[in-house]
Amino acid sequence: MRFFGKLLGLLLVLIGIYFLGQNIIFTTQIAFYWWRDISAAGSVLSLVSGVILLLYGGRGLKEWGWILLGLSILLVFVSGGVILRPTSLWTLFLSFVSLLAGFQLITTGRVSF
Repeated sequence: MRFFGKLLGLLLVLIGIYFLGQNIIFTTQIAFYWWRDISAAGSVLSLVSGVILLLYGGRGLKEWGWILLGLSILLVFVSGGVILRPTSLWTLFLSFVSLLAGFQLITTGRVSF
């Protein structure tokens, strides 16, 4: 029974990510300004470095891994490689409820609203 709860939680998390990600578009556009290419390359380098530090770094280096992941997210938005389309309130609500319920099922085994 516990396995099915975790499986349902994973399914709910994936549904939440799907609904949230429907209106996010990642592009690879050619920039006319030189600083946009630097931020795009910096986002890839900081993302890879952050993941490597999270997976293989020691206790002190894992904090730097999270910082580098946050920096990569910031640089993606600065480079203009992300387009956020308008979304309905219902879709946003459905995605966040699915994500929260799924995370609660995975971590605690029950949903408490």
